[in-house]
Amino acid sequence: MPEYKAPLRDIQFVLNEMLDNEQHYQNLPGCEDATPDMVSAILEEGAKFSERVLAPLNQVGDQQGCQFNDGEVTTPEGFKEAYQQFVEGGWPSLAHATEWGGQGLPESIGLVMNELVGTANWSWSMYPGLSHGAMNTIEEHGSDDQKQTYLTKLISGEWTGTMCLTEPHCGTDLGMLRTKAEPQADGSYQISGTKIFISAGDHDMAENIVHIVLARLPDAPAGTKGISLFIVPKFNPQADGAVGDRNGVSCGSIEHKMGIHGNATCVMNFDNATGYLIGAENKGLNCMFTFMNTARLGTALQGLAHAEWGYQNSLIYARERLQMRSLKGPAYPDKPADPIIVHPDVRRMLLTQKAFAEGGRALIYFCAQLVDKVKLSTDVEEQKSADELLAFLTPIAKAFLTETGFESANQGVQIFGGHGFISEWGMEQNVRDSRISMLYEGTTGIQALDLLGRKVLMSQGESLKSFTKIVHKFCQAEAENDALQEFVGPLADLNKEWGDLTMKIGMQAMQDRDEVGAASVDYLMYSGYVVLAYLWGRMALVAQQKLAEGTGDKAFYESKLHTARFYYQRILPRTRALAVTMQSGADNLMAMGDEHFSS
Repeated sequence: MPEYKAPLRDIQFVLNEMLDNEQHYQNLPGCEDATPDMVSAILEEGAKFSERVLAPLNQVGDQQGCQFNDGEVTTPEGFKEAYQQFVEGGWPSLAHATEWGGQGLPESIGLVMNELVGTANWSWSMYPGLSHGAMNTIEEHGSDDQKQTYLTKLISGEWTGTMCLTEPHCGTDLGMLRTKAEPQADGSYQISGTKIFISAGDHDMAENIVHIVLARLPDAPAGTKGISLFIVPKFNPQADGAVGDRNGVSCGSIEHKMGIHGNATCVMNFDNATGYLIGAENKGLNCMFTFMNTARLGTALQGLAHAEWGYQNSLIYARERLQMRSLKGPAYPDKPADPIIVHPDVRRMLLTQKAFAEGGRALIYFCAQLVDKVKLSTDVEEQKSADELLAFLTPIAKAFLTETGFESANQGVQIFGGHGFISEWGMEQNVRDSRISMLYEGTTGIQALDLLGRKVLMSQGESLKSFTKIVHKFCQAEAENDALQEFVGPLADLNKEWGDLTMKIGMQAMQDRDEVGAASVDYLMYSGYVVLAYLWGRMALVAQQKLAEGTGDKAFYESKLHTARFYYQRILPRTRALAVTMQSGADNLMAMGDEHFSS
């Protein structure tokens, strides 16, 4: 049976030693009580719940899946009971405003908890995960009445939430959506249309589901400028907040999927369902970006989850599985063969998983600090710069970490060999579950276009500079640190090249806009490798300092340094090929006529 152990030591390293979250919280109003001891206590309890309750249900969810009978969805055995424990523990309210029933803790603490829950059981975690985005959207754009009616119930966990964006004919191109919203005399709207691929769209885990729905008003302009956003509950709330009559919302079917079987992916039908406008008319996409950005960071977390889960289980297997002898001769002569961890290629795969998991954790927690500053800082300039940096890093985190998470999951199957292909070990489930992460909340290609075209080139490179300046300052500060030159030197060179490549692509794009699309994915992956290189450089610095101080955990810090070296020497050179391919131009993609694609 696969196992999960919350990596609390590494989490504490990133939070407390690398990012200095204690000082971070002291600088934010209302967060002063979030001391390392308090955070540690919260995470220890979260770890117990994740390890003991959710992890054992991971394979159950995959094997049983969700069931759809007579228009109702039932979740796998144990899912509903686990959710009740989650609610009773107060976990949904962790990082939400006390005004609406939350505990008022920073978003960054909630994200760490989401990592524990998601790694233990990604399918289950999507039910409360989608609620989180609905809460943020209503909290930011909803009226006080909407907050009192819906936000309080979402924060308590009594109700869950979804986001209903795409439709059968439009996919990512939301400007084509057809769902209609007809104004009513009482100020409500009648919502009619069909939405597809709605994660957690229907289930039996909570008494009500609050759908956040994109739809068009009758006189709306065409395209994305004519989209409005609505709250549409499964059951209409009564005046006292209790669940009332059934709304015109129903699940038409659930999808039969490659993975995440424990989460219901639904076709949702809205038949003159009562809905309520959030925000201004025809500004729905602007409001929805609150939800989408939350979901994109959540999906980045999925990449980390599959890398971490794959690494933990691969490491256990590699230490126990006996196969052949070390090339240097028997490493364990008392055994009939050596454990496969002695073989260089197995170590290559294990270290790849480890480097992506720990580097991904550093990136997500770095982004989480930015989220805190955007939401809570009283310094207008700090808030603005954090928002710009977060906007730049979000597509990188979402796309890069899901791509490397999938790679890490695949390495797990490879390490297990033939056993990795067998269901009982859980490695093939990890691959199947991870594959969706590169598709939903915007595919890798969409994120890449957002990064290169929208964020970087449309800002004349200013978005990129918001990060490269940080890297430059780090390299400058450590320029005289001889012990760190194996990291600082390559990082400084890449940081400069990053800007040069951006300028070249920008010049090419002025002649042919297809150059942006042709270069974008390679550019994003290059960016991801450099961002992780910066974070691994910072982690290496902390590890060196701790070793020099002679503090405890010597093996832990030495492991950090070894992994940093592996990343720089074995993974970071991938940027060499990407630098070539992103500059190779659009002709090798676009010059061949469509007719030549015949088989």
